[in-house]
Amino acid sequence: MPSLRQMFDDAALCLVFFTRLPLPAFDFRGRTLAAAIWAAPVAGLAVALLATLIYAIATTLGLSSATAAALTLAATMLATGCLHEDGLSDVADGFGGGKSRERKLEIMRDSRIGAYGASALALSILIRWTALNELASPAGVFAALVASHMASRGLLGAFMHALPPARSDGLSAGAGTVSSETAIVGAAIGIAALLLLGPASAVSAAILLAVIFVGLRALCLRQIGGHTGDTIGALQQFAEIAVLLVASVVLS
Repeated sequence: MPSLRQMFDDAALCLVFFTRLPLPAFDFRGRTLAAAIWAAPVAGLAVALLATLIYAIATTLGLSSATAAALTLAATMLATGCLHEDGLSDVADGFGGGKSRERKLEIMRDSRIGAYGASALALSILIRWTALNELASPAGVFAALVASHMASRGLLGAFMHALPPARSDGLSAGAGTVSSETAIVGAAIGIAALLLLGPASAVSAAILLAVIFVGLRALCLRQIGGHTGDTIGALQQFAEIAVLLVASVVLS
C-alpha cells in the first residue's frame, strides 16, 4: 500500500503529464509514469471540474447551450494541450495510410496531419459537442464530464499493461511497465466515477468501455504489434466519447 505522500506524488505526476494546468514544481523522487498511472483519473477529474466551471459561467451569462457546450469542450482541450486529440489523429493517419507496420509507425510520428487524422479529429469534436449540447442542466454536464474524463483515463494503465510497447523507444517505452495492481486500481477508480450516471447506466457504460478496450487492443496488435503514446490517446478519446453518449441519453 503506497504512503499518503506517494499517493499525492502520483496524482501530481499525472496532473503534470496529462494536463497543461499551471502547477508548482514537484520532486517525484524517481517515480515513473507507469507506477503513477493509477492516478490518471485524478487528472481527468481536474479537467472535468474546470470544464464544468466554464459551462456554469457560460450559462449564467445567458449563452445558449450550444455555445456553452463549445466553450466547455474548448476548455477540456486547452487544459490538456490536445494531448489525446493528437494521439487520435496520429493513429487515424497511421492505421489508415500506412501499408506496413514500419510505415504506420513512421506516419504516427510525423507532426503533419492527413485526411484520416483531420476527419477523426473533426468527428471526435463534433460528437462530443453534440453530446454535451443535449445535456439538460449544469448538474448533468458535471456528472457527464466527471464520469467521461475519469473513466476514460482509468483505462490507460490497463491498456499499457495489456499490450507491449510497439517501439523500443518513445513515450510508451520510456514510461516503464505497468503492474497488474496499478492497472486494476486505475480502472476501478474510473469505473467508480461512472456511478454518477446511475447504477444501470454505469453498467452499460462499463460494458461499452470493455468492448472499446478489447477492440482497440486487437486492432493495435494487428496493425503495429503493441501500444504507443498515440494509441493510448486514441483510447482515451474513444472512451470519453462513449461515456458522453451514454450520458446524453440518460441525463438529457
